[in-house]
Amino acid sequence: MKDLFRRYLPARFRKEETVIPVVRLQGTIMSGGSQFRPALNLASVAPALEKAFASKKSSAVAIQINSPGGSPVQSRLIYRRIRDLAAEHNKKVYVFAEDVAASGGYMIALAGDVIIADETSIVGSIGVVSGGFGFPELLKKIGVERRVYTAGENKAILDPFQPEKEGDIEYLKTLQLEIHKVFIDMVKQRRGAKLADDPTIFSGLFWTGIRAKELGLIDGLGHAREVLRRDFGEKVKLELVSGQRSFFGRRMPGVSVGSDIGASAGEGAIAALAQTAEDKALWSRFGL
Repeated sequence: MKDLFRRYLPARFRKEETVIPVVRLQGTIMSGGSQFRPALNLASVAPALEKAFASKKSSAVAIQINSPGGSPVQSRLIYRRIRDLAAEHNKKVYVFAEDVAASGGYMIALAGDVIIADETSIVGSIGVVSGGFGFPELLKKIGVERRVYTAGENKAILDPFQPEKEGDIEYLKTLQLEIHKVFIDMVKQRRGAKLADDPTIFSGLFWTGIRAKELGLIDGLGHAREVLRRDFGEKVKLELVSGQRSFFGRRMPGVSVGSDIGASAGEGAIAALAQTAEDKALWSRFGL
């Protein structure tokens, strides 16, 4: 009734406000996840993105991102979904970096038509890193024998429960170089002539928002409310859009965590511990 009344009210008496849907993307980017250990991936963020872009109240969508990176595949999938939705609904995308928009986090940020960061935000890390842990000596100490049966000589490549092999490392590096090239091409395509002529941009280094602006990785410094007020007027209203929730009000995870066939409970516990340490290591790289 309120909307109907406003529609027939003369324009000079209306107090129109511009509503900007806001989607927050927070955490390490990885496949899987659960309600106890949420993950940032396409499955977990797609409902919120669809809802934000489907809004007919605004010509723009704001994305707030705080991520040290993670899976390049999930990063690209989220990036691609944002760009597809922007084209489908003809909306401008504003991306606001919080503490960190680095590695896969920056890859997602590239989906923005405008990228803004705080002066002290960490931005960049345009490179590829593969981290992990090796446990062969630990298994020996606790009296566990690792048994792997494969069809295919390279099926057990990079097994963390077996000694590291030089050939495995070289193969991994070729994959990293290919992924790095894809990342570089994305940055060049999206940032274009805005990029500074600086060879360190694609070296994997990361910078504060101040330096990132000088390098052309972002468009400006500031925060969501002040930037959107500048572009859409003082009456702009930011409307946080969340994902799906369960009957009990808990946010629904995108997909659930599964176990490999044949994995023992002991290996599962060690893998979970390693994943937690890897997650912490990603944030720690940026002093967080």
